[in-house]
Amino acid sequence: MATKDVIVVFKKNFEKVHDESLLKVKAELDQLTIEGEVVVEYKVRETVTSDDFANRDLAVILGGDGTLTSIAHSIGSGIPVMGVNSHPQDDDEDGSYGFYMGSEPEKFGEDVRTALNGEAVVNVLPRLQAEIITTSGKKILSDPALNDLIIANTHQYQPSRYRLQRGSGEDAIDIIQRSSGCLFSTFLGQGAWFRHVVDIEGTRFPVEELSSRYLFAARDLPRSERFDDGSYWEWTGEPTVITSDMHRGYIVGDGWDETHFTRGAKVAVSLNGPELTLLTFRRTIHDGVAHWVDY
Repeated sequence: MATKDVIVVFKKNFEKVHDESLLKVKAELDQLTIEGEVVVEYKVRETVTSDDFANRDLAVILGGDGTLTSIAHSIGSGIPVMGVNSHPQDDDEDGSYGFYMGSEPEKFGEDVRTALNGEAVVNVLPRLQAEIITTSGKKILSDPALNDLIIANTHQYQPSRYRLQRGSGEDAIDIIQRSSGCLFSTFLGQGAWFRHVVDIEGTRFPVEELSSRYLFAARDLPRSERFDDGSYWEWTGEPTVITSDMHRGYIVGDGWDETHFTRGAKVAVSLNGPELTLLTFRRTIHDGVAHWVDY
């Protein structure tokens, strides 16, 4: 088997638990290096760029869900990603739940060998992305979002004003809104924010739609305007187009980098972002949210 090129991105905040987890991961990878199975590079989360993931055979993300989502936008669709929870709740109630983290330090040695042998569970996850078309016709892409993406006025004390369009024909939406901004969520990302914005408890989603549809909500829309036509909230596979009537607005994916736009810009949001290849080892990623799914 050819030597595999592995990058390890880790959370460094000088807490003992994370440092100990890094030592355990490094010990296993040192052994694999001695055996000629891998070459490894280590990078602190704050220093990593998209170039660091080019031509890698495996990306190991050591931390929690926040660590993974903070750098996932730098990872292309062809790189297998292995999340390792550096502070599992099973060991400490103050630890991280680690929904996207399929492994943990105690199981890392076994799991990384499974990954390198091509025997892990492969979860191909869709990501949201926004395309901005400026008034001069320039096209700008936002970072892809694994969980959620928001479009809003950069001045949060002012309302977000925009034209909302989606679909065609009799069911098309074309409406002017004033809200606190528009929130978009992937199926898996709905627990991060969306369910705190819209009451969708009890809603179940057809398994065949999980990779082709996303959730939309107009935040804090006046109650009199919360229609059931998809202009307030929707589970949709159609692109949503926002035409800005704000002096300045922004798009934020997964709570990280901002992409700005001005009045007159059109912003189209869909699941056209590059997919993320996430490895798990004892269950699929959807097994953890089976109560939301109609199989």
